[in-house]
Amino acid sequence: MLLTPEVLTISILNLLFFIFASIAFYFSVKIVLKYDNNATTTMQYNLEKQSYLVATIIKFIFYFKVLLFVFFIFTLDDISNILPGAMCGAGVVNATQYGTYLLILKIINLYIFAYWLVLNNEDMKSEEQPYLKFKFKVYIFAFFLLLLEIGLESAMFFSIDTKNVVDCCGSIFSTTDGTYMAYLLNIDPSILLSSFYAIFLLIIFSYIIKNKYLFSLLNLLFVVVALVSLIAFFGTYIYELPTHHCPFCLLQKDYNYIGYFLYIFLFIGTFYGIVIGVINFTKEEENIKYKISLFFTTLYVILVSYYPLAYYMKNGVWL
Repeated sequence: MLLTPEVLTISILNLLFFIFASIAFYFSVKIVLKYDNNATTTMQYNLEKQSYLVATIIKFIFYFKVLLFVFFIFTLDDISNILPGAMCGAGVVNATQYGTYLLILKIINLYIFAYWLVLNNEDMKSEEQPYLKFKFKVYIFAFFLLLLEIGLESAMFFSIDTKNVVDCCGSIFSTTDGTYMAYLLNIDPSILLSSFYAIFLLIIFSYIIKNKYLFSLLNLLFVVVALVSLIAFFGTYIYELPTHHCPFCLLQKDYNYIGYFLYIFLFIGTFYGIVIGVINFTKEEENIKYKISLFFTTLYVILVSYYPLAYYMKNGVWL
């Protein structure tokens, strides 16, 4: 088992999360099954009081889990220094059979946990609490995803053997090994770029016509296209090396930690874009979230577009 200060910190926090999340799960099931907004019994009054306590517990768990995602990525990059063959976090993820599934699940949970936080915030604004039962139903679903994440995370760190040589990112993100990753990396750049900028322009168009469902759907699609195009195309210009496709090396000091900015911009922009279509906000709140989404998504597009343009202006050729 790999046990560094960072891994130990994550493990202790996961244990605490599990304990408090289980308590919140018990009361959430109770509220979902028995709460009736129209009833005036003592039990309903007690359930309503319990819902405030449970929501507070869940809120702090999810806030910490969202922030802990950045620490998890930092940990992967940090422990790559003690794994033979690993050059960055990609080698750590690929060191066990659990790493890839854990990373995908963490990204999904990142959006779900943030969604619950926004949903809870909207629910607490009204005395009627229109989302009370629904938010606890969402939490029950999120609870099982949280358990799965904790289980996979523990399994991954437990399975890492510091004596085994792991693949470096150059091998993992190879264009010649016949894997699904090689297929993605071999997509024609013109198709990738056309899709990337077309979806971005459609996002702007859906904002102009104020179609929140189209805006939400396009942002969901943009997450996938943006990540694929970053790995397959834009990242190579950040590295100034056509064969380097690793999304983890972007987080290192050699590249000014640019990856943290890119991923944070992309998450904030797309999350607020997606959430517009799944929660009924007031017109004022909806406009604010539209603007937040467009601001950070535009920042992301400008930032990734800068690197190929700067490279061409400096060298007169494309990679």
